[in-house]
Amino acid sequence: MTTQVIVVNGGSSSGKSGIVRCLQAELPDPWLAAAIDTFVDALPASLRSAGEGIEFAADGGVAVGPEFRRLEAAWREGVAAMVRAGAKVIVDDVFLGGPASQEPWQKALSGLNVLWVGVRCESTVAEAREIARGDRPRGMAAAQAETVHRGVTYDLEVDTTHTEALTCARTIAAKLT
Repeated sequence: MTTQVIVVNGGSSSGKSGIVRCLQAELPDPWLAAAIDTFVDALPASLRSAGEGIEFAADGGVAVGPEFRRLEAAWREGVAAMVRAGAKVIVDDVFLGGPASQEPWQKALSGLNVLWVGVRCESTVAEAREIARGDRPRGMAAAQAETVHRGVTYDLEVDTTHTEALTCARTIAAKLT
C-alpha cells in the first residue's frame, strides 16, 4: 500500500511548514497540507483566550481548554476523512503532549498507511528563527524544541538545524512507499 498520510511533528519554528511546502513541490502527486496553525487560525476569536480555547502565554507556553480539544478532535477526523476519500495529506502538527498528542492521530488514521516524521531543530536555532518571524511569543520555540518529541514514535527523523527544508523534504520523499 502506498503512503497516504505524512505526519510531521516538531516544535515551533523548527521548519515544518517549509518542509511541507517543499514536499508539495517535490512529490509527483498532489498532496494537501493540513497544518495545526491553519486550524488555530480558523478558530473564532472567542476561543483565543484562557478557559475553553487556546491561549499563548507571554513566555511561549500554550494552554488549551476543552472546547479547543473537542474541535481539534473533529478536525483530526475531518483530515482522516479526506484521506479515506482519496486525498493524500501532509499533517503539520506540534505534539505538545508528546505521545498523548500522537495517540489521537494514530486512532483517527487507523487503517491508513502513515509515515510519521519528527522534525528536530536545536533550540537556539529555532529561537533565532522565532525572533526573525516575529509572529510567535518569545520562548515558544525553546520550550517546545525537545518536549514535543519525548516518547513519540517516528518512522523517520530529520534535523533542520543545519539542513535546508528541501533536503529534508527529499529525505522524507525517499521513504514513501
